[in-house]
Amino acid sequence: MRVLGIDCGSERTGFGVIESDGRTHRLIAADVIVTSPRKPLGERLRAIAEGLRTAIAAHQPDEGAVEGVFHAVNTQTAIKLAHVRGVALLSLAEAGVDIGEYSPMEVKTSVVGYGRAEKEQVQLMVRTLLGLPAVIRSKDASDALAVAICHATRTNFAAKLRVAR
Repeated sequence: MRVLGIDCGSERTGFGVIESDGRTHRLIAADVIVTSPRKPLGERLRAIAEGLRTAIAAHQPDEGAVEGVFHAVNTQTAIKLAHVRGVALLSLAEAGVDIGEYSPMEVKTSVVGYGRAEKEQVQLMVRTLLGLPAVIRSKDASDALAVAICHATRTNFAAKLRVAR
C-alpha cells in the first residue's frame, strides 16, 4: 500500500510518501511546502493545496493520513492549523484517497512507543523504520512520514483483527 502522510502547518506543511505492507516501510518521497507568513492566509492555503495536489498526482497514494489538531496555547495558531487540515483533507478527498486521522500522541506512540516523544526521537525512529542512512533533515517531512507509518501500521493491524474474527 502507498500512503501519503501530511503534517499540517500554515508556514511549513510536510508530506511524506511510503510504500508499506504494514510491517516494513520504504521511503518514496518526502518534502515540505513552504509559504510566506507575509502572504494572506487564503494565498497560503491555495499554495498548500496546489503542493498537495501535485504530490498526490506524482505519487498516486492508495491512502492518506493527516495529523489532528493539537491543543495550541495560541488560539490563532490552532485556527490556522485547522484551516490547513481542511485543505489537506479536501485535497485527499478530491483525489478519491481514503483518509486516516491521528492525534499527535497516536503518531508518536505508534512510531516511538511513547506518546510524548520529542521531535528528535521521532526523526530517529523514522530513519530506523525506513532503513535510511541519515535522518530526514526537515522535522516537518519527518513528522509527515511518521503519520504515514502510523497509518500503515494501524491499517495492517485492523485488517488482521478483521481476519481473525
